[in-house]
Amino acid sequence: MDNADKVSEWAAKYVAMRIKHFNPGPDRYFVLGLPTGGTPLGMYEYLIQYYKAGDISFKYVKTFNMDEYVGLPRDHVESYHYYMMTNFFTHVDIDPNNAHILDGNAVDLQAECMNYERLIEEAGGVHLFIGGIGPDGHIAFNEPGSSLASKTRVKTLARETLEANARFFDNDIEKVPKRALTVGVGTVMSAETVMILITGSHKAFALHKAIEEGVNHMWTVSAFQQHPKTIILCDEDATLELKVKTVKYFKALGAVHEKLIEDNSDS
Repeated sequence: MDNADKVSEWAAKYVAMRIKHFNPGPDRYFVLGLPTGGTPLGMYEYLIQYYKAGDISFKYVKTFNMDEYVGLPRDHVESYHYYMMTNFFTHVDIDPNNAHILDGNAVDLQAECMNYERLIEEAGGVHLFIGGIGPDGHIAFNEPGSSLASKTRVKTLARETLEANARFFDNDIEKVPKRALTVGVGTVMSAETVMILITGSHKAFALHKAIEEGVNHMWTVSAFQQHPKTIILCDEDATLELKVKTVKYFKALGAVHEKLIEDNSDS
């Protein structure tokens, strides 16, 4: 994609197309895994536009968010509950009971994680899991060194993640929660389709590690090389560390990629 906005638009069109093709109803829900952070904001904005235009409904969609900080109040502006409510859920017709986010204030965090996996299983599994990555190639809060078979669990955050997120906490690393609840790499790998959004030159080396080198638990995003249906959406800036022939190969597949969203091209 030329830029981050094009990534956001394509991602939103793909989400809308998948939901419409599924034709969800009261006894047949489409299950969507969702990320937070700066990268997916544009996608949520486009999805809200499509909903307001009457092109898509989330009435029969169940969502499962990737992660949440431990110990941060739900109404804290940096909690992922607040992020999702502010940037998406309150703008569309999703039933709040169908929008699942891990509870970082649960009395028993382990039980919360186990229950989350149970809820995903009871929903029939995730049809489409969307994620972003960190500059160190982590997906959700699966930091470098995480098990590629991991399930939802409590995770202590790496120093790099704390430093990267300090900008959201008055640039004070001491204010950043040190732990989070997160779906595991294995949780995301269990989804029918995975779509990863990667934008910006600061993610370029991670994209290189994700697709041009082998599977490595120090770059957890690389695990999705082994997923049968992975879509990686990136902008030009994120391709700076890729080989020229890699970029040319994928650009040559542009017509194939457009067919994935053509049913929703008029949205």
